[in-house]
Formats: sequence, structure tokens, C-alpha cells
Amino acid sequence: MIKNIDIILSTRNPSKAEQIKAVFIGSSFNILTLDEVGIQGEAIEDSFTLKENSLKKALFARRPGQWSMADDTGIFITVLNGAPGIRAARWAGETATTEEITLHTLKSLEDKTDRSAFFETVVALISPEGKEYFFNGKVVGRILKSPKLPPQPKMPYSAIFAPEGMDKVWAEMTIEEENNISHRGQAFKQAREFLENY
Repeated sequence: MIKNIDIILSTRNPSKAEQIKAVFIGSSFNILTLDEVGIQGEAIEDSFTLKENSLKKALFARRPGQWSMADDTGIFITVLNGAPGIRAARWAGETATTEEITLHTLKSLEDKTDRSAFFETVVALISPEGKEYFFNGKVVGRILKSPKLPPQPKMPYSAIFAPEGMDKVWAEMTIEEENNISHRGQAFKQAREFLENY
């Protein structure tokens, strides 16, 4: 196994970073965020697929001789024809707060009986040589009629989405519980397994 390898994770989202770092606990990989390695600015997410956006973010974080990694995640609501999809973080407006996105989602589903939705994550991983690898995760569930508690920071759906067969929303779960079943947990576990066998 590769020993003590740094991987730059292209995010500034504290909730996301905490979840992803937890997936790599006990491995030989150190996950470092953009802030932790001193990379300024933001990747431009202007593509039409999760795969393309995750790759853009991973490319943004690339530094010579190092691994870089990023994910892009969307929520696809059945009755809204798959909206907001890949625009999950921006569909209430470019400057909308976490709470405003939560409320916008609930308002969009007022009087709707079908509240089914699914989350999907694509992880892009780039090797020091520039090879690109992709991993997917998906979880089906439903959107509640009101938040069960405040959302996690920068996670507007965490208080209103319950995975299929569960009463708990993401924000009620421990990081370990969430990583065991979540779209993001699935995709990053695949990435970890790939790296350990690389």
C-alpha cells in the first residue's frame, strides 16, 4: 500500500470535508482541503453533468506531483422533473444561504404528494500523472414537509431529506451513520478502495 500520501480535496465546505475525511480515517491518505494547502479562488462549475463539474473542481486543485480529488453532488426531485439536479447549491439564487435553499425547496413542493427524490454524487480523482478516475454513489429517499432540525452548515437538504426506509434525516445522523449509506459515502469509499489497491 502507498504510505502517507497527500490528496488535495477541492472544497471549502466544512461539512463535506468532515464527512470525506472520516471515510479515509485509518488509511494512508491525508485529505487536505483547498484552505489547508493555501489554494485561492474557486473552480467554475458551469458544466451540465456531475461528472464534468467534479472533474473541473479536481483539475482546479491539481498541483504538480500530487493527487487531487473532488465531488459534485445533485438532488433530483421526481415531481419537479429532476430539478434542481446539479444546480442543488444554486437553484435558490447564486447568493442564497443554506436556510434559503431549504425553504425554497419546501416551497417548490407545497401541496405535492409525491415527495420522492434521489441524491447522486460523482467523485473525480486525478493521479499525479494526470490520469482521471470516477466513482459514483446514489441514494433514494423523500423530502419531508418541514425541517426536523437546523441543517448542517452548507448542507441545505440535510434537515429535510430522509433516505428510503429511514425516519432520520441526514442532519440527525452521526458522520459514521451517514457515510455508511449516503451517496457521498458510497462514492468516496470506492475512491479509497481504488487508492488502496493502486
